[in-house]
Amino acid sequence: MAKHGKKYLEAAKLIDSEATYEPSEAVELVKKAATAKFDETIEAAVRLGVDPRKQDQAVRGVVVLPHGTGKTQRVLVFAKGDKAKEAEAAGADYVGDADMINKIQQGWFEFDVCVATPDMMSEVGKLGRLLGGKGLMPNPKAGTVTFDVTKAVQEIKAGKIEYRLDRAGQIHAPIGKASFSSEQLNENFKALMDALNRAKPAAAKGVYLKNVSISSTMGPGARVNAAAFR
Repeated sequence: MAKHGKKYLEAAKLIDSEATYEPSEAVELVKKAATAKFDETIEAAVRLGVDPRKQDQAVRGVVVLPHGTGKTQRVLVFAKGDKAKEAEAAGADYVGDADMINKIQQGWFEFDVCVATPDMMSEVGKLGRLLGGKGLMPNPKAGTVTFDVTKAVQEIKAGKIEYRLDRAGQIHAPIGKASFSSEQLNENFKALMDALNRAKPAAAKGVYLKNVSISSTMGPGARVNAAAFR
């Protein structure tokens, strides 16, 4: 059994592990329990009533959090010509084509999100193993394969996150930082849960939002009343 430090044990006294809290109350408690010296990320974990093994019950999408994630995303855009200029004007951190592909093949990964124009995907596909293993491969479902590079870059910079069902049938996604106000975290939390409700597969049966909890990077988690979001 994992041993926890004194700070964690003190923080854990604030949250009843057997209790279920309303969203706003859970946010307040998790904020108080975030006592690390750095600005901890607040993350939501949602267990869905779907079968992750079935393609028709896959849950994946994107949502722009109203107040962002608190992290500045470094954006790489694979584009040529006018689209490359457009990406630079939109605020992309890195823009290129063959030069960037070669750089990544040499082991460079100083970016957080990749965007590619559709005409670049045949070349970017060569990086499938490298980017895919890190969850960085551009994908049309995530809005990262598009000719509208301005919109893609601006949304990512504004706080767009991607969520995806894991093998255990759960979604893990950041909803902000411990330094955010309770109101900001609540609004981000609601935006994520609204997006998950909209993404409910037609094939899903029974209770869709089964369990919901939030926690900080180093702190204990608080169980949330899932019915509040149904």
